[in-house]
Amino acid sequence: MKGLLLKDLYMMKKYCRSYIFIAAVFIAIALFSNGNMFFVFYPCLLCGMIPVNLLGYDERSRWMQYSGTLPYTKTQIVSAKYLIGLFTQSAMLIVTGVSQGIKMIACGNFVFGEFAVLMLLLLVVATLTSSISLPFIFKLGVEKGRTVYFVMIGFVFAASALASGYFKGQFAAEINPNLLLAILAALGIGMYVFSWYMSIVFYKKREIS
Repeated sequence: MKGLLLKDLYMMKKYCRSYIFIAAVFIAIALFSNGNMFFVFYPCLLCGMIPVNLLGYDERSRWMQYSGTLPYTKTQIVSAKYLIGLFTQSAMLIVTGVSQGIKMIACGNFVFGEFAVLMLLLLVVATLTSSISLPFIFKLGVEKGRTVYFVMIGFVFAASALASGYFKGQFAAEINPNLLLAILAALGIGMYVFSWYMSIVFYKKREIS
């Protein structure tokens, strides 16, 4: 497992450097944007797609076929991608959370409850990107499964609109923050764990040719 993770980290270093630049640009824009949550959510969406892109490079280099000769199980191969996803998404959540926390404090409107809701919304966006995309990709391959990415873009737009309304006060008075936090936490974690399991099931049944 350690070898698989190191391989993916080296691939990220070589092929995913542009993600850092794009994420930094969106985080900077979000600091000066008023009310448009898409700029806040997109870096998390972007990091959620890193495992998908790593799988694309694996397929093009025929690593998937070569891995069958190595002492790794299909469960380990799938798990490595999900662990890489957790690493990148957690790092982006921390960076985005710190930047948004600083923005709220500078603007004098920091409320811990709203900040916690924002962080969990970011968690859901980040985890659902991988949660929805990866099972399709492990079952169908990258090219066929990549179309799910466009569905996720639509999801982020919808989530951005809802979040913008919440933080402008349209929904905040009507929603119990504690209940919302519990629902968001369960949704994000539950979907990721279920997706992990389904990806293992699909990949075990898939014939690599």
